[in-house]
Amino acid sequence: MSDPFKSHALGPAGPAIGGFAVTPSDSSDLAQAVRAVSIGGEGGTLSFISSRDAQTYTTGELLPGTYPLFARRIRATGTTATGLTGWI
Repeated sequence: MSDPFKSHALGPAGPAIGGFAVTPSDSSDLAQAVRAVSIGGEGGTLSFISSRDAQTYTTGELLPGTYPLFARRIRATGTTATGLTGWI
């Protein structure tokens, strides 16, 4: 099937073009920075390092669902949510 949108630029709020399972780590960046994270298991908190300003952020309690954020790392310390998927 052809993709009529292949030559269009993808903005930061555009749809995901891929995804992968995320294992939180305090020392390793993700294979690729993500634009959103889905919580597919138990809800909880996310602690991440922003791919935009390199600052560390920690959310409050989140329910399972998808959350837009730019992250280069999902930290183990401060992350209690499970079943994480990163969207690029």
